[in-house]
Amino acid sequence: MIDLRSDTVTRPSDAMREAARDADVGDDVYGDDPTVNELERRAADLVGMESALYVPTGTMGNQIAARTHTDRGQEILVDDQAHVVKWELGGLAQLSGLQVRTVDCGERAVPTPEQVRANLVDEDLHRPGTGLLSLENTHNSRGGVAVPVAHVEAAAEAAHDRDVPVHLDGARVFNAAVALDVDPADLVAPVDSVMFCLSKGLGAPVGSMLAGSEEFVARARRTRKLLGGGMRQAGMIAAPGLCALDNVDRLADDHANARALADGLDGIQGLSVPTPDTNVVVVDSREAGLTGDEFAERCTDAGVGCGAFGEYTTRFCTNWDVSRDDVDEAVDRIASTLA
Repeated sequence: MIDLRSDTVTRPSDAMREAARDADVGDDVYGDDPTVNELERRAADLVGMESALYVPTGTMGNQIAARTHTDRGQEILVDDQAHVVKWELGGLAQLSGLQVRTVDCGERAVPTPEQVRANLVDEDLHRPGTGLLSLENTHNSRGGVAVPVAHVEAAAEAAHDRDVPVHLDGARVFNAAVALDVDPADLVAPVDSVMFCLSKGLGAPVGSMLAGSEEFVARARRTRKLLGGGMRQAGMIAAPGLCALDNVDRLADDHANARALADGLDGIQGLSVPTPDTNVVVVDSREAGLTGDEFAERCTDAGVGCGAFGEYTTRFCTNWDVSRDDVDEAVDRIASTLA
C-alpha cells in the first residue's frame, strides 16, 4: 500500500525510537520531566513565543486554547471550513460553552479585516461578545493552503483593535513557513497563541505543542490537567518530538512530491487537480463520474491510500514515508484503475 491518506501515518525513524528508549524522564505533572521541559523550550523558541506546553494531540491543543482564552457563552469567530468546527466533535461548545460564528473565507482561507470587523460582537447587557478569533494555517479543508503573513496580520490586527485575542491552528504551520519561505516565528508573530503538530509532516509518533505567553501557558497547563492531558514520564514520547523539530526543512520534499502527484493525476482523463501549495492534494473526480467515496475506493483497491474529502473530491497527503518513486507508482496505479 502506498499510503497517502495523511501525513499522520508516518512511522518513527530509528533515531526517534532510540531517543524514546534513552530519554531522561521525570513526572511531567510535577514539571520535572527534563525531556518534556527541553521540548517545550525549543518549541517556544522556534515559533518566537515565550512559553509552550506539550499536549497529546492537536485537537486537545486547540480546545485548550479556546477554553483558556474565553469565558463561557462567548462567541468564537472562525472560517466555516475550519478544523476546529468540522473535525473536533463540537468541542468548542461541549468543552468551553462557546457559540460559534462562522464566515466563508473562500480561497483566502482566513477572513478579511472587513469580515472580522463585521462579525465581531461587542459585550453588552444582552450579549456575551466575541471571545476569540481562530485562524488556520495551513488550511486543511481548503486544500493545504499556505496563508501569507500579510493576511494573518490583517485579520489579527482587526481582532486586536477590538481587544479580541487570536489563536492559530497551526497543525501544519511549518509547511506554510517552508512553502512561503518565511521564518515560522514571523508567520506566528501576529497571533496570541499557536498550536502545531509534531506528529504530522515532522514525523513524530505522537504529540503537539501549544505556545503563547508565559501567563497564557500557565493557565493552559491547568486546562490540560482538567481535560485529562496531564502526563507522567512523558519524556519517552517527547524525545521523538525533539527529533521532529529538526525535520522542518525536509517538508520541502513533501511539497515537491505533492506537486508531482498533482501533475500526474491532473493528466488522467476525468480528474481535475489544482497545483497544491504544500503537501495536500485535492482531486475532483466529477468528470470521471465518480463520487469522492467511489474514487477513494477505486484507489484503495489499486493499493493507494487516500480519503474522500467531499461529494466529488478526494484528499491525498504526501509524507516522509512516501518517495518520488512511490508517487509515480501511485499515479500509474490510479491511471490503470480508471482506464
